[in-house]
Amino acid sequence: MIKKKLFFLFALSCVLSTFLNAQTQMEVNARQIISNAITEMGGKEYLASVKTLYTDMITEMDGRKVHWITKELLPNKGAFQIIYNDRIVFQNWYDGKTGFEMVNGEKRKADPNEFKDKAYKKNIFNELDYLDSTLWKIELLGEEKVEKEACYKLSVTLVNGRVSMLYFSKENFHLLREDKVAEKEKDSFSTTLFFDFKKFGDLTVLRL
Repeated sequence: MIKKKLFFLFALSCVLSTFLNAQTQMEVNARQIISNAITEMGGKEYLASVKTLYTDMITEMDGRKVHWITKELLPNKGAFQIIYNDRIVFQNWYDGKTGFEMVNGEKRKADPNEFKDKAYKKNIFNELDYLDSTLWKIELLGEEKVEKEACYKLSVTLVNGRVSMLYFSKENFHLLREDKVAEKEKDSFSTTLFFDFKKFGDLTVLRL
C-alpha cells in the first residue's frame, strides 16, 4: 500500500512538473513575442526614453474629417479630444490623480472607471509595461489570423482585472488587433484594428 501511494505521489509530481514547465514555457514565449514587437518599434531603450507622445488619428463622418487626438505625459498624465468640423465635440483628461471632462462647456470630474488603468501605467508604450510581471500577466493562447495574416494571440491581464487580447503579426511582430474585454462575464469587448505602419526616425508607429 505504501509503495502504491509513493508511486501515485511520484506520478502526480511528474504531471504537475510537466504542467508547470509548459506554463512557464508559454510565458517565456509570450514575453519573447512582446520583446520582438518592442525591437520592431525601435528598441526597449529608445521607447523608454520617450516621455511625451501626441497622436492624431483621422477618420471620416458625413464626408468630414474627425480627429481623435491623444496626448500622453509620463508618469501617467493624459488627455483625449474628438474634433469634428473644426470643433471640439468631446474632451477629457487625467492629471495624474483625477480625471475630468468638459460637458456643455463646463469642467467636471469624470467617471473614475474611465481612468482606472492610469494608476498602473509606467511607460508611454504599453508593450514596455506588459513585460513588468508586477503589473501584467501575459499568456500565449495560440495563433489566429487577422485580415488573412497569421498572428500570435496573447492574453494580457492587468493587476486590477482588465483583460485584453493582442494579435501580433508572425511576420514582423506588428500589433494588428486589440480586443479590450469590458465585461468578462458577458463576453463584452471592443476591437481595434491597426494598419499602415510608418517609421519616424528610430520609432515605428501605426495608424488606425
